[in-house]
Amino acid sequence: MVLLASSTIRCRSACSRATTGRSRTVRVECTVVSPQLRTAAAAFVATATLALAGPALADLNVYEAAAGGEFGIGSAQQYGEADVQGRDFSGQDLRRSNFTSADCRNANFKGANLQGAYFIKAVTYRTNFEDANLSDVLMDRATMVEANLRNAVLQRAVFTRSDLKDAVVEGADFTNALLDKTQVMALCKYADGTNPITGISTRKSLGCGSQRRYKASFPSNPDGPQVAEDEKEAFRKTLPTYRE
Repeated sequence: MVLLASSTIRCRSACSRATTGRSRTVRVECTVVSPQLRTAAAAFVATATLALAGPALADLNVYEAAAGGEFGIGSAQQYGEADVQGRDFSGQDLRRSNFTSADCRNANFKGANLQGAYFIKAVTYRTNFEDANLSDVLMDRATMVEANLRNAVLQRAVFTRSDLKDAVVEGADFTNALLDKTQVMALCKYADGTNPITGISTRKSLGCGSQRRYKASFPSNPDGPQVAEDEKEAFRKTLPTYRE
């Protein structure tokens, strides 16, 4: 065996005594560690890590967006962390689509079907959601300053810790939606109108006015408006089929 001058020899010993007699055994284990070996091992680990890491998250999102749909099937589109500023999504079927942490400033979702979509931590500053179906949308911690929600259906949507400052809510239906109390108080100062699709008053859906607790203002209340069977069936048809 050839040892390099820069190599380090590390040894350890262990002593054991026989059960009978006075003999004992001493075992010595030595390991040769060289800087070259340590460098090679570190390089191998780094290469393996890079190989396993695969494409960056942003590149993966671009690939998923290009593939279209949930695994290429259905209406769900992938725009997680994407920059979609000013893009026109008006009238599109975007149920269960992913816009998590996406930059949607000034984007147009007028009349779009966004039921069950994800807008977690999304930036929707001055985004147009007029006449859109935002039922069951998860939009917590989103920036919705000056967003246009006129005549939108927002039943059972989640807006916890989101900023709806100066959002346009005329005719919006927030029935069973989950909002922070401070946001509800701010919206009730100017909320007005009736949703043309559901016929529900915006103020009533928010629980504004002297009626402290509107029976349908809680997501768990069975007395609130339920999802129609035809809407459920339409939603099921968009689900991907993995096994016949």
